[in-house]
Amino acid sequence: MKRVLFLALSIGLVWPSTGFAQALSDNQIAEIIVRDSRAAYHATGRPCACPDDLARNGSRCGGRSAYSRPGGASPLCYVTDVPKAKIDEYRARGR
Repeated sequence: MKRVLFLALSIGLVWPSTGFAQALSDNQIAEIIVRDSRAAYHATGRPCACPDDLARNGSRCGGRSAYSRPGGASPLCYVTDVPKAKIDEYRARGR
């Protein structure tokens, strides 16, 4: 009986997560990808991933952001920056 209950609970916990990415719109997935990209950049200890971020002194990053500068890091800052291929890859991973 315990095994049946464990199996039922396991299926119940895994089943919804497999369709989660399928239930999201392309725009919602793009927002998640942008959020994750910005977070990954900020995790390096640098505050200016995107133009609308704030520098340590409280000013807007603007042209000092990694997004605005050629070469180096290329964080995704806007939903329009996310290519369809990245959205499809996210969906295929089933996150």
